[in-house]
Amino acid sequence: MQRSWKTLANWRRLPQVLLTAGAMLFNAAVQAELGAAEKDELKFGFIKLTDMAPLAIAYEKGYFEDEGLYVTLEAQANWKVLLDGVIDGQLDGAHMLAGQPLAATIGFGTKAHIVTPFSMDLNGNGITVSNAVWEEMKTHVPMDGGKPVHPIKADALKPVVEKYKAEGKSFNMGMVFPVSTHNYELRYWLASGGIHPGYYAPHKGDTSGQINADALLSVTPPPQMPATLEAGTIYGYCVGEPWNQQAVFKGIGVPVITDYEIWKNNPEKVFGLTETFTEQYPNTTVRVVKALLRAAKWLDENNNANRPEAVDILSWPEYVGADAEVIANSMTGTFEYEKGDKREVPDFNVFFRYNATYPYYSDAIWYLTQMRRWGQIAEPKSDDWYKQVAQSVYRPDLYRKAAEELIAEGEMEASDFPDFASESGYKPVQDEFIDGVSYDGRSPNAYLEKFSIGLKGADVL
Repeated sequence: MQRSWKTLANWRRLPQVLLTAGAMLFNAAVQAELGAAEKDELKFGFIKLTDMAPLAIAYEKGYFEDEGLYVTLEAQANWKVLLDGVIDGQLDGAHMLAGQPLAATIGFGTKAHIVTPFSMDLNGNGITVSNAVWEEMKTHVPMDGGKPVHPIKADALKPVVEKYKAEGKSFNMGMVFPVSTHNYELRYWLASGGIHPGYYAPHKGDTSGQINADALLSVTPPPQMPATLEAGTIYGYCVGEPWNQQAVFKGIGVPVITDYEIWKNNPEKVFGLTETFTEQYPNTTVRVVKALLRAAKWLDENNNANRPEAVDILSWPEYVGADAEVIANSMTGTFEYEKGDKREVPDFNVFFRYNATYPYYSDAIWYLTQMRRWGQIAEPKSDDWYKQVAQSVYRPDLYRKAAEELIAEGEMEASDFPDFASESGYKPVQDEFIDGVSYDGRSPNAYLEKFSIGLKGADVL
């Protein structure tokens, strides 16, 4: 998508351009303290998922231009291509899986120091199974008035997986990338029901993630999930929207649980850049975060009043390119499980509430614990190691600069952000997980000890 302010290629934004020109001049004195962007022409990558919304809104509402940034947004084929684009400089930054900057920095897969000063959203994923699997699962799911009682635990899937194994069939499931939230959420849900999702052993050259697995997980690009399910190649998958709702609309599958029900208000995507970029272009980095913060607030303000407009924008082919009706099914505060069973889930997509945009160290450490749990981190690590990696990748210092600028300009209030004077970067102990296990980011090894399935302590494959 080759667009820029300089050419005014998008006629839909012309009124906004005219309106913001005066505001840019008015705010010049305030912004002077930050300094002009060192690099003003930027290209950002994204994958066609609804949680890329902050990028689309920052572009369409002129928030990037308010910061003197002339941005091109470009859809990427898959997460590996996207990460490689950031590393080699073809992209200046990107919508990333929360695990990608961490994995790259510690050298799982491609080695590069990627950082994030901005968390893009909370929640937004689901686990879908084929119609045939759902019919078998339903006999093990509690019902109330003829409808399944949610959340649906993986306990209901376990006898189905065991039946497939007894028949000599592999139970195949899809997820979007080895270090994706989807991989870890699917693994978490399966393990909570006694289904082993398998180990990685990179030190032995085995990156399949299927060692000792009851269910075999493999990578499938998000837009291809429904077709792969329909073809029978996989029996279920974990993905972001709109690809769970697409299965419902096509009548080929049933979303059985959302990630909100697996881990309430879990961090999902981040905005990633190389550390080199942030050091070379510090003012540009802060200005990018400012624009994204304004977009995130717009997406959530007035009880999601702007979501219908956001749905329309995301439906454009240059962004997600799915039917607006499909996107709206989750983006506007509802979620449809079995066809006709639509329920209120107001926090299925959160972009700003609950300090969703803040890069918490404890969020980073949770992802690192899951990498260790499933063997992507092959050797035991100290609690200090987890802390140091989190602090090298998650950058609340850059976030704070952007927030303080927005407060000084009158664009936002101090109450929109965490109390920076007391913020430690660690959330209080979290206990709203599907299995009831509590998580304290300050004690990652003690957390891992709580699980019956997964590596812990001195375990090495």
